[in-house]
Amino acid sequence: MTPASSTSLSPSNTPLARLVIASRESALAMWQAEHIRDRLRALYPQTEVSILGMTTQGDQILDVSLSKIGGKGLFVKELETALEDGRADFAVHSLKDVPMVLPAGFVLAAIGEREDPHDAFVSNDYASLADLPAGSVVGTSSLRRESQLRARFPHLHIEPLRGNVQTRLRKLDEGQYAAIILAAAGLKRLGLQARIRAIISSEDSLPAVGQGALGIECRADRTEVIAMLQVLHHPETAACVFAERAMSRALNGSCQVPLGGFAQVENGQLRMRGFVASPDGKLMMHAEATGDIAIPEVLGNKIAEALLLQGAGEILAALNG
Repeated sequence: MTPASSTSLSPSNTPLARLVIASRESALAMWQAEHIRDRLRALYPQTEVSILGMTTQGDQILDVSLSKIGGKGLFVKELETALEDGRADFAVHSLKDVPMVLPAGFVLAAIGEREDPHDAFVSNDYASLADLPAGSVVGTSSLRRESQLRARFPHLHIEPLRGNVQTRLRKLDEGQYAAIILAAAGLKRLGLQARIRAIISSEDSLPAVGQGALGIECRADRTEVIAMLQVLHHPETAACVFAERAMSRALNGSCQVPLGGFAQVENGQLRMRGFVASPDGKLMMHAEATGDIAIPEVLGNKIAEALLLQGAGEILAALNG
């Protein structure tokens, strides 16, 4: 599986003298940018690699759920503007924050190897979701997580939770929530794995599309940048997330839609599961299929078609207005 461009850096090509990475300024986003920066510095010691930290609209609006203010694309628009006007050469994103359709002129130049894709249960007083007493307040920023929680644990009280990882942990520690659900990848990358009380299996909480993977975005016309980034591309991860993104794209997935998609490489094939639900978890459609790793989008579209046949279109139409 290759990224959007198959341009490669031949020995006769000279790496660029300077690369600037656009990144959000949250601790997790900066960790991700610094991780990519350090890898590139090791691979291209003659290249100066720096980070342009930015605050996005998604970082600024914290009192309203993402589904009501325009979705996760709010985390990438300012970074794309920096790429467009030449202030930065590429951007590093949590792939689950990247809209399913990129603006014209932009590509995902490389997909980094996936960290743990699962959701994590975090609590100071309880060991698992099953241990929470009726009426316990659980915080999550995701309609995907909320719908699955409501389906499995209707006796729990689900409340919105926004902010960066540290802010969410602080709100838990202040007693605002009995437990919160976060992406395991973010906690592990920040060295906070000790806060994880339990990893939630993908059978119980199907991950978000692209969860745990890094997406590296740049302008499509920056072929020399794309060539340098190929060394960071992880084909197995790319195959998985391309299948997941194809499913979400076919379903017009967004923060307004509780859906999940998760693909894994098994015995040289791709196995993928997907779901669409109503926000209250009372209606839930599941689909599963296996496909050719070389054409992952076909598998993603197949999952989407299966969900639509079960009636997912009615849920999507109602949520998308």
